[in-house]
Amino acid sequence: MNYNWNWGIFLEPSPEGVGTYADMLLSGLSWTVATALCSWVIAFSLGSVIGVLRTLPSKAANAVGTAYVELFRNVPLLVQMFLWYFVLPEVLPTEIGTAVKQLPDAPFYTAVLCLGFFTASRVAEQVRAGIQSLPRGQAMAGTALGFTTAQTYRHVLLPNAYRIILPPLTSEFLNNLKNTSVALTIGLLELTARARSMQEFSFQVFEAFTAATILYVLINLVVIAGATLLERYVAVPGGR
Repeated sequence: MNYNWNWGIFLEPSPEGVGTYADMLLSGLSWTVATALCSWVIAFSLGSVIGVLRTLPSKAANAVGTAYVELFRNVPLLVQMFLWYFVLPEVLPTEIGTAVKQLPDAPFYTAVLCLGFFTASRVAEQVRAGIQSLPRGQAMAGTALGFTTAQTYRHVLLPNAYRIILPPLTSEFLNNLKNTSVALTIGLLELTARARSMQEFSFQVFEAFTAATILYVLINLVVIAGATLLERYVAVPGGR
């Protein structure tokens, strides 16, 4: 059977009523970017806190950080997505659970929280590794200056650790961006879901997923370029 190529399909009206098929894909891209950015705020903030906990001398803090990382890192993302979307509203008090299920754009908020907590466990390991890679003299210098433990982390350890782990953090952000595709399983109309819809409506499977692939590559290249510029900006003159 011969496949009928039709690259003009992107300019044809979409049955979903959102303009053309190209508009439909761009709408999906906007949801992908929004989900990735919002979940990254959670992942970076929470991951930094958990990473710090894993480097403190307190055994209790270490235990909390380790438990978090092992829990969220070892459960598959798809399972976590289902738990957040289908199970959590059922175990909450009835009124709260009902309100959660009736939220507008519930798949978006669920995906943001799920990806944020999942990626935070990976960011935490990057932060922990960055802090532990620093010479012990830096922490001792903070103590010598009269800094508290919190001030030492804020003004000495974390700024230098972030400089070291910026490349792996960029990789984690890119992974987070691509992991948004898992949210199609709970009804989020992100880029991959839109490509599937286009394929189902038009039967132009190769055109739909070629366009989605190109959009993913372009947004990833933008992120890499931005991270490269940021790495140059925060580099310490004369440092390695």
